[in-house]
Amino acid sequence: MLIAQITDLHVRPRGLPAYRVSETNTMVARAVAHLLALDPRPDLVLISGDLTDCGLAEEYEELRGMLARLPMPVHVIPGNHDRRETLRDVLPASYLPGATDGFIQYTIEDHPVRLIALDTLVAGASHGALCTERLGFLERALAGGDGRPTLVFMHHPPFECGLVHMDEIRLLDGEAPFRRLIGAQTCIERILCGHHHRPIVTRYAGTIAQIAPSVTHQVAFDLTPEHEGALVFEPPAYLLHRYTPESGIVSHMVYVESFDGPYPFVLDAAYPGQH
Repeated sequence: MLIAQITDLHVRPRGLPAYRVSETNTMVARAVAHLLALDPRPDLVLISGDLTDCGLAEEYEELRGMLARLPMPVHVIPGNHDRRETLRDVLPASYLPGATDGFIQYTIEDHPVRLIALDTLVAGASHGALCTERLGFLERALAGGDGRPTLVFMHHPPFECGLVHMDEIRLLDGEAPFRRLIGAQTCIERILCGHHHRPIVTRYAGTIAQIAPSVTHQVAFDLTPEHEGALVFEPPAYLLHRYTPESGIVSHMVYVESFDGPYPFVLDAAYPGQH
């Protein structure tokens, strides 16, 4: 099974860039084209938040048109740049199946890997939270899995990474009970996040937590405490998660842009591994 995770699309109204300089709509269209060109194609696509830049209806309409090209199932969760009500109104209900309460959270059961979608959005804020209601949903979802391999996907990462300005707006409220719920399970293959616009991996509560890079711009890498944050045009990329019962989840970072090559490996005569 192949699961493509794209994140932090920041789609804008047609003709407008994000942050004055990032042509996000063009880059999202390229990412969609790249997914379509994969062989084999992904079985499904997860979008882990910040679908749009400002949560405007015209932004979601632009996104809906781009994602309509994808023949495989698409599932989404909101990020801090999204608005739940507008997302629900504009995007197809199949993108968030069963998310009938105030939050956009649901489970997908009809694949070899279970998917649990969590909503960490705090309206009017940049950081993330899991309130009692959302944690209750997660507890019930985990209890109903019968030990099947499971992916949890959410926008805000639950751990510090050293990028101070991003750590200040990670999952802040509800992280401790979230960690306890995750740590009590042995079936969780990954916690998949967005938000930070960088590829980051860590051990977390007995499993692996992983942040996908953005398919648009990235956040500048700077671990100095005084860094206030900036965007850079490092190559857009996404994660491709391959699941087999024998190996579990193996994750690949895939660049969207085209590069020179491929060139064959022509070994030098002095290569010591030749027989």
